[in-house]
Amino acid sequence: MNLPTLSLLAILMMPLSALAVEKVSEARLDEVAERGSHVMPFELEQTTHIFSKTAQGGLQQVVVKDPANTEQIKLIRQHLTKISTEFRKGDFSNPTKIHGKDMLGLEVLRNTKPEQISIVYKELPNGAEINYASQEEKVIVAIHQWFDAQLNDHARHAISGHSEHSMNHQ
Repeated sequence: MNLPTLSLLAILMMPLSALAVEKVSEARLDEVAERGSHVMPFELEQTTHIFSKTAQGGLQQVVVKDPANTEQIKLIRQHLTKISTEFRKGDFSNPTKIHGKDMLGLEVLRNTKPEQISIVYKELPNGAEINYASQEEKVIVAIHQWFDAQLNDHARHAISGHSEHSMNHQ
């Protein structure tokens, strides 16, 4: 293709990409925060969720904003320990309680067999993390979709991060 054709295609594709990253409404953010308060024992306002996509899946971290807040660190660790154990068993009911049953990526993750995904919990000095990894493309895509959905739904309390195992280092 020549340059004018490529430029025209890029312009035509812009509205489609803009729709794909449409912001979540304030009402949705409030709803998710309210539901989350019944599932996550830590205070959202005192913590940050970091979702880093990797070539094999992704890294979910929850950290405190104030490193001296040992109570919130303890609560983060309890929660991530609990959900990593549940996720290894294919139990993704807590994300469903917060985000709804139609959350992107969740259906594939619910149907993933234990040998198709590695879910590893690790404590951090200021919180904890869960590393999700797979060799199967559909599972990796589902993790990425699930991370995107969480970033949208937790927009006030979540950021996209980068891990040392970035998407570019396969």
